[in-house]
Formats: sequence, C-alpha cells, structure tokens
Amino acid sequence: MASDYKDDYQELVDEISELLGAPATLENRDFELIAFGTYDSEGDLDPSALDPVRARSILTRRSTSAVRAWFEGFGITRATGPVHIPRAPEAGVYRGRVCLPVRHRGVVLGYVWLLEDDPGPTEQQLSAAMAVTVRIGALLADEAQHGADLTRELRAALTAERGWQRDMAVAALRTALGPRAEGPHAVLCLAPWPSADPDDAPSARTVPHATALCTLPWGATGQSLAVLVRLRSADARTPALTAASRLLGEGIRAGVGEPLTALAELGTAWQQACAAARAALAEPRLGQVVEWSRIGPYRMLTALPPQPGHDPAVAPLLSPTQRELARTAEVFLDCAGQAGRAAAELGIHRQTLYYRLSRVERLTGLDLDDGEDRLLLHMALKRARL
Repeated sequence: MASDYKDDYQELVDEISELLGAPATLENRDFELIAFGTYDSEGDLDPSALDPVRARSILTRRSTSAVRAWFEGFGITRATGPVHIPRAPEAGVYRGRVCLPVRHRGVVLGYVWLLEDDPGPTEQQLSAAMAVTVRIGALLADEAQHGADLTRELRAALTAERGWQRDMAVAALRTALGPRAEGPHAVLCLAPWPSADPDDAPSARTVPHATALCTLPWGATGQSLAVLVRLRSADARTPALTAASRLLGEGIRAGVGEPLTALAELGTAWQQACAAARAALAEPRLGQVVEWSRIGPYRMLTALPPQPGHDPAVAPLLSPTQRELARTAEVFLDCAGQAGRAAAELGIHRQTLYYRLSRVERLTGLDLDDGEDRLLLHMALKRARL
C-alpha cells in the first residue's frame, strides 16, 4: 500500500476510534489489515482484555478462514449499516463486535471492526462513524482505481516472447503492482469475450479480488479477457472462482490456471487458463468455470500444435453425416469400453451399440479391441472438439 494512502487510512480509523471511544480496526474485503486505532482508555492496556482475533489480525495482518466465515454469515457483505456479531468461541471469536461495512457506490470494499462492550456505542456515535466509513470507501476506491489501470503491463507480460523480453515485462508489472505483487495469484481466461474495446472491459476494482485485467486475441478473430486475481493462499482458490463467476456471460467460459507463487510463472499459468477455457468450450459437461487441473486429457490435447487436418483414419468419422457414429464411439470410449454403461448413456439397446461400433470399425479401419487403436480414436475425437 502506498504510504500516502496508509497515512490517510490511519487518520480516518483514529477518527472513528475517537468517535466511538474504543479502538477500531480497518480491513479490506479480503480481511487483510489496513489500519488499527490506538485509542487509549482505562482497561485498553490490560492484556486480559485483548481479543485473540484482533491480536492475530494486527500481528499477522489477516484473519483465519473460520473467523471470516463466521463474520460473513451475518450478511456483512450486503449490509449498509452497523452489524452486531455475537461471540463464537468455536470459531476463535471470544468477544462480540460491531462491523461497520465500508462501501463505495454500492460495492463493499472493506470493514471497520469494533469490539462489543457494555455499554456499547450509541446510535448517534455509530451514525457518525458510518459517515467516516463513506470517506474511507472513497479512499479505497481511489486507491483501487489508481492501481487498476494495469492493462498495458498485464498484456505485455502475457504476450512477450520468452527470454529477456518476458522478464522485462514481468518486472514492469511487478513494479506497477507494488505490494500487491507479493503472495499467490491465479490467472483467468474468459472466452470468447464480446469486445476488444478496452472501454467495454470491466474495471479491476469492480471485479472481486481482481488485481489487473486486459483483452487479448482469441483464435483467428475473437477476443479473450485475461484477469489476474490475488489469492489469500495457494490452496484457497475461491477468490479466483468468485471473480470468474462474476464475469460470465452468454456463451462465455472461464478457465483457471494453477495458482502461481511468483509472477515469473505468469506465462505458464496463462497457457493453462487458456487451455481450460478451450476445454470448457469444447466439452459442455465440464461446466462454465473450469480449473486446468480438472480438464483431464485436454491438458495434453490443448498443448499440441494446431493441425491443418484430422488423422486420416478418423477423418471419415468426423464428417457431419457421421455425427451419430462419432458420438457413439466417443461415449463408448469415455465409458472405458463398457458396453452396458455406454448403451445406457446413449439410450440405445446394446445390440444397436454393437452394430454402430462395427460400422465405426469399417469406416475407420481401426480395431476397437486394440488398445492403441482405441487410444488414437479417443484422442482424435476429443481433439476434434477443440
């Protein structure tokens, strides 16, 4: 976080602490600490009064997933006013607190936290504090906008040739991101994106967890949207899936690359995201948002160089007039050659299945009792989807 913003946040949190007569804490919407109040009153220096959640937030600058789930369960992401949250020792919350959501133009950007005391703040005090959160929200939005226009840097990092050009581009992106470059990230590919006009692309500050985004060519004439998403940890992919779901539209599919722990891995993660998006477009059963780790054989097929045509043995099966035979063969091979399962999935009698498979063999010259012939046919059919 830039120092000029940090000082402003601290002043506003101290102002809220003075208004409420108790120390307040400001976190962003990912529950990462931004600033904490140091209001001094009797008992605040008593170690026995220190709340473990607040202490952990200050020391580690983030909250645990259990604490976050407990807080979000009270609707703080949708609230427009103070939310009172009771204690929950099982989640590590040993004292109740008041949450003041920080919003800007209807979007929640963070939270101000206050430990519950008896008596707590009055309605007038809370109203005055909420007025300050409006200023905090504007500041968070301004900071996000200040750092959100990273289209050029992200595009350069994703399209630069391997070697020193890519190293330079990634270094420029890292510099532009500043502290946000630290920690794990994920890369998303959404395709086909409806427009190449940057003015039609969403702003990073309107997409949950997004750090930067840009449009890139997709296929011969189409476009894709690349999104860089910051993760809380390498094994917590929810922010990436949430961002992808927010951006989906009619006919659009989202691919998610493996989490990267350093921006130097950006090129590989982008290739994975593109591969997952291609697989999702080719195979509807994979869903609208698909992680690269879950696309199975398409991980290998999407890595193959483009081919001018199809395998000569399988090509006759791929003509439009043989669509029914091609689907029969693919389902049969998807079912590991189990005729009963394949017939049930196709909704046909087993004898009908055998008849169609014999036609496939005559048309292609392949022997479906031979493992290598089966592999060739299966991969060719999957490849044809791409």
